[in-house]
Amino acid sequence: MSKITIKVRKIQIALLLLSLMSVTACNEGESKEDEVENVDKKSAIETELSVQHIDTADVLVTKHKIWKNNKLFKQIIKRDTIPNLGDTLQIVEDESGNEHNTKVKKDYEFYITVQ
Repeated sequence: MSKITIKVRKIQIALLLLSLMSVTACNEGESKEDEVENVDKKSAIETELSVQHIDTADVLVTKHKIWKNNKLFKQIIKRDTIPNLGDTLQIVEDESGNEHNTKVKKDYEFYITVQ
């Protein structure tokens, strides 16, 4: 195998592991106890996905940090406008402990495939 193939394979494995951790964290709701606190910065790709809600659409934000030899080699941030999913009713509790229904924006679910 060539050096490029080996590097691509390592990147694919890193993204797969990151994806699995992201899906696990998403299933936990608001809890971030499985959040990665330290990344092995010798050779890693850190990826963060999020959706920002705006008036008539949503913005998908994809951030990649590429680490090499304990230094940030490159950071890639990409924003794409996507259709919003509308509103949904959700029961929320205010500071006084009273529950009431309110409209909140529906969130997308993330499914990540790494090849």
